[in-house]
Amino acid sequence: MLKTNREQLVCQSVIGEITSPLGGINPYRINPEGHSDIYPGVGGITYNLRIGDRACGLFADHVEPGVSISNFTQFQGQPGPNRALNLYSCAGNPATVVSGEAKGEKGRVTGKHGGIEHVLLDFPPEVLEKLVIGDKIQIKAFGCGLRLIDFPGIKIINLDPDLLAKLPLKKGKNGKLLVPVTHRVPAAIMGSGIGSPHSNSGDYDIQLFDRPTVEKYQLKDLRLGDLVAIIDADASYGRIYRSGGVVIGIIVHSDCVLAGHGPGVMVVMAAGGGEIEPVIDDKANLAHYLPKL
Repeated sequence: MLKTNREQLVCQSVIGEITSPLGGINPYRINPEGHSDIYPGVGGITYNLRIGDRACGLFADHVEPGVSISNFTQFQGQPGPNRALNLYSCAGNPATVVSGEAKGEKGRVTGKHGGIEHVLLDFPPEVLEKLVIGDKIQIKAFGCGLRLIDFPGIKIINLDPDLLAKLPLKKGKNGKLLVPVTHRVPAAIMGSGIGSPHSNSGDYDIQLFDRPTVEKYQLKDLRLGDLVAIIDADASYGRIYRSGGVVIGIIVHSDCVLAGHGPGVMVVMAAGGGEIEPVIDDKANLAHYLPKL
């Protein structure tokens, strides 16, 4: 097992409530070819889309799997509580329903979605049926500041230590960290969310509008919860293009029709100096790694 600084980390409560999907005055979304339609989007409880399901080929735009939560509390007129929920929640953190018919049921954090600033959770199907919009869910936020002691050049972000321990990581003969991923993604097609000054909340999108690139890297096969490697990128202190850098992320929401958008990637590791070596593994998905509750 790789050594971490787990004993230094703080575990703290954050809370949110299940959001409602939103509709606009103009409900149409126009794709880069000029076609318009009305698509299901962010928020709510998505009953038939969970971790492990396909992220592409759906009649959808930015749909979030499982349960989407936000904290609408205003502190001194500012959305500080929702910022804390999004900054400190980490993939793999345990989440407990604390109100409503499903009170006491437990799930896991699977990702975060920027722009709308949602934290995404997975629950078993029987729990989804008992949840309603407005139910409150509390998270044991643990993982902020996590480091790999023997790999100081790798930034770990948005990962619960227990989930990190479940990943089949190895030190390669070349001294790099071998990380399983389902796909390699060229940084050239990264879109919405690039340029953010930090990666502790939100995500950035893989544009799937260039057919030759999509076919070359088999990106239509992306699944929600997949670990992917973004090549020639860095997100240690902001999402940028950097030759030789590698970013590891989790696919958190579905494909999109809007220009500049696509399946969202929440950053979990970043190495601007190339200290990460991605290894293709079809099973590199949260569905195989999330710790049992």
